[in-house]
Amino acid sequence: MTISVTELPPIAAHQMLVFLLQLAVLLVTAFLLGRLATRLNLAAVVGELAAGVILGPSLLAHLLPSLSSWLFPPDPGQIHLLDAVGQLGVLLLVGFTGMHIDLDVVRRRGRTAALVSAGGLIIPLGLGVAVGTALPASLMGEGHERPVFALFIGVAMCVSAIPVIAKTLVELRLLHRDIGQLTITAAAVDDIVGWALLSIISAMATTGLRAGHLALTLGSLALVLAVAYLVGRPAVRVGLTRSNKTEDPAVTVAVVTVLTLASAAGTTALGLEPILGAFLCGILLSTSGLLDRRKLAPLSTFVMAVLAPVFFATAGLRMDLTLLGRPHVLLSGLVVLLIAIGGKFVGAYLGARLSKLSRWEGLALGAGLNARGVIEVIVATVGLRLGVLTTAGYTIIVLVAVVTSLMAPPALRYAVKHIAATEEEREREKVFSA
Repeated sequence: MTISVTELPPIAAHQMLVFLLQLAVLLVTAFLLGRLATRLNLAAVVGELAAGVILGPSLLAHLLPSLSSWLFPPDPGQIHLLDAVGQLGVLLLVGFTGMHIDLDVVRRRGRTAALVSAGGLIIPLGLGVAVGTALPASLMGEGHERPVFALFIGVAMCVSAIPVIAKTLVELRLLHRDIGQLTITAAAVDDIVGWALLSIISAMATTGLRAGHLALTLGSLALVLAVAYLVGRPAVRVGLTRSNKTEDPAVTVAVVTVLTLASAAGTTALGLEPILGAFLCGILLSTSGLLDRRKLAPLSTFVMAVLAPVFFATAGLRMDLTLLGRPHVLLSGLVVLLIAIGGKFVGAYLGARLSKLSRWEGLALGAGLNARGVIEVIVATVGLRLGVLTTAGYTIIVLVAVVTSLMAPPALRYAVKHIAATEEEREREKVFSA
């Protein structure tokens, strides 16, 4: 039976009113706190998450419960409207993250990048899985198997945040340094593997931990990579070639948006996470050699100033810091935080030392790769959406993202002070500054 569009009832006036007010309140609070965070030399995401924390169950629900329940009612339809805006923002944000990756740099760094990224990936992943098997069941969503939960914690521990790392390196004037280039390269490799693992574990969370389902998921991942290479690359080249024939940036913005959303839809259709498709599309756009980043300025501004803050504020709404008042949640949070920080430091340090890098270079890599930022928040959001994490577990993972993003810049600055600049780096700085 088909239903005519004219027969569909419109969104109720009250539901639309609440939705518009939610967007307005979240955006203005996130924007102001994000600006305040940047003035304090913090990542904007810290202030944007804080906006959601203030407006959510951590504060507003306790201070003004009537206002809180009216503005953010526990109605699935209302929540899904807000989530739809956030999902659009996160897909475009992840697409931009993929555009930060230069596979040519990954290839050039060769053995050193491989060892550092492997250490920064495998050790935190292993430690995360180990701690995930011992965490209280209250952090794990009902109906999910312990191995899936443990693997999810492992993935959350091993990712890095290229946008936060790149921003930190630029602000500290370290992007031209060899250590800065190596940090970006290692983070790129870690994130490529991390997104793939997240998609595999997300599929396992919905289908169960079965050999047949795992094989099907791995087959889907292989198919995605094949389609990205055989179909995605030509589609990107055709789209960008056409858009480059006009000076109107609107064409490039539309092409990039369509390609990103179509890629996300493709991975979703195969039972994998939509963010994997968006991430792969970003890599294809970056490596095509045809992308005019200047034309993407309007889209970048809208995503970073509107859509991303709404997403992070919405993510903050789901945090409940009052849960940290429970001893077992607080203890679990401290353990996960220590594992996350220590695992990255040890892994990157060992990889650096095996590559014959100095002790201070190893510590600098550990400090830089520790910044989880936006990527960790996205991973936590996926876990909460799939029911792998409870609100308490979600709160812990997001706290790891915030704390590691706060500690990365000063730790990196301290380590790099002990690394002498080379003549080649000074010449590269002149090029970067030009």
